[in-house]
Amino acid sequence: MSYTGLIEVMGRVNDFLNASSVLSWDARVMMPRGGSASRSKQLSTLTVAARNLLCSDEVKRALEGAEKDVAGKAADSPEARLVAQVQEAIDWHERIPAELLRRKTELGSEAHAVWAEARRTANFGLFEGALTQMVEINREMAQAIGYEDHPYDALMYRFEPGMTKKGLDTLFAQLREGMLPLVRAIAQAEQPRSEFLRRDYPENQQMAFALKMAEKIGYDLDRGRLDLTVHPFEISFTRNDVRITTRVARNFMQMSLFGALHEAGHGMYEQNVDPAYTRTPLATDLISLYAVGGVSFGAHESQSRLWENHVGRSRAFWANHMDDIRAAHPGLLDDVTPEEFYRAINTSAPSLIRVEADELTYDFHVMLRCELEAKMVDGSLAVADLPEAWNAGMKDMLGVDVPDDAHGVLQDVHWSSGQIGTFCNYTVGNIMAAQLFETATAGDPAIKAGLDAADYAPLRNWLSENVARHGRRFSRDELLEQATGRKLDPAPYLAYLKQKYSEIYALA
Repeated sequence: MSYTGLIEVMGRVNDFLNASSVLSWDARVMMPRGGSASRSKQLSTLTVAARNLLCSDEVKRALEGAEKDVAGKAADSPEARLVAQVQEAIDWHERIPAELLRRKTELGSEAHAVWAEARRTANFGLFEGALTQMVEINREMAQAIGYEDHPYDALMYRFEPGMTKKGLDTLFAQLREGMLPLVRAIAQAEQPRSEFLRRDYPENQQMAFALKMAEKIGYDLDRGRLDLTVHPFEISFTRNDVRITTRVARNFMQMSLFGALHEAGHGMYEQNVDPAYTRTPLATDLISLYAVGGVSFGAHESQSRLWENHVGRSRAFWANHMDDIRAAHPGLLDDVTPEEFYRAINTSAPSLIRVEADELTYDFHVMLRCELEAKMVDGSLAVADLPEAWNAGMKDMLGVDVPDDAHGVLQDVHWSSGQIGTFCNYTVGNIMAAQLFETATAGDPAIKAGLDAADYAPLRNWLSENVARHGRRFSRDELLEQATGRKLDPAPYLAYLKQKYSEIYALA
């Protein structure tokens, strides 16, 4: 067989994973609660089928022929990278027993429904058993995969290749050193006016405006749609069908808006992957078995955080769109100026919910989750003790008292599906977003001029050219070095936070 044959059979692997994504989207958006048990079997069947096809003799024969076909090509060519990634994925999955993957997939679907009910009733006890099983499965996976220093390293590799617990600890220490002085100074400062954000905003008006803004920045509705869900997410079934979700609270209008902008950033990443990579390993995460084109979950988060924060929470954005949001909510914002709105949506105060946290305190939520995950995986923290550890961590890091499990340990969906090792991606994404945005705006005056005039095409085109179109061809740091001239660097992120919040709060 040949390279062409490998492309054909890997397209079938991608088809399995996209079919699984369709069922996952339905389960989280439309499926009645009674469907969870059978849905877990369906998802397990598709995921194991994808894994078995990937590791089959058919793929290995095709891979042998493909390796000969690409032997003369540059090591970083799309063809050579595709072949190398298939080989790496086969080696990876052959270390993990298929039965272990089946158990994890089935439990993930069942546990999601259990988590949703536990969150609704603020009762961690309902979820404790499922999470205990999921942690044990992840421990088994880490042992099967192998690691040098900490089992958490093996689990993070699925989502952020190259990241280790040791490296993450160093990164978090740098961030704390840069952020804590700002957090402490703001705690003594007067907060901007923001009561208008909690007025009664009708849900249908919120959804209409959120969709309008997502489309304005470039999310293609001919290849996408926006729906409501418990916990916002983006999911793609190839670049031609990329769906996003958000959630609505009548008295917290910004949640739906910035949730939609965040997920639209994810969606535009997928929509702008090179069309030639469709149904290939360069648009398929063969390690995690997701049909996703982003090179890492952190790279994906860089796009969502960039559009949500650097664009959507900017002064220029609301100078341009204040009339739009007033029109979307007649009479509710007539007494609010663009400057007041800008300052309100950028207030910084410790809070309970990660997805509602401001930019400055957000990463402390991530740090806590990574710390607790690593302890659960290495066995130094029992799942039964997780709520107590969570509440203590929130008090220590952010000074807040957790009133119940729904506002604490149960707030995020990730652990129910077995995504242990993925929370670091959010902070990696924040750092990457600042690094990319700094380079883009400094290197091309048309980008800043466009943002000032509500023309988002120049920035979108730069990100498509330097990030999205490459799919999974390059590693995260290769992508960053090509786009910005250096690997992951927290300096632009810390400088951005200091400049922004010092100005908002008139800090010396």
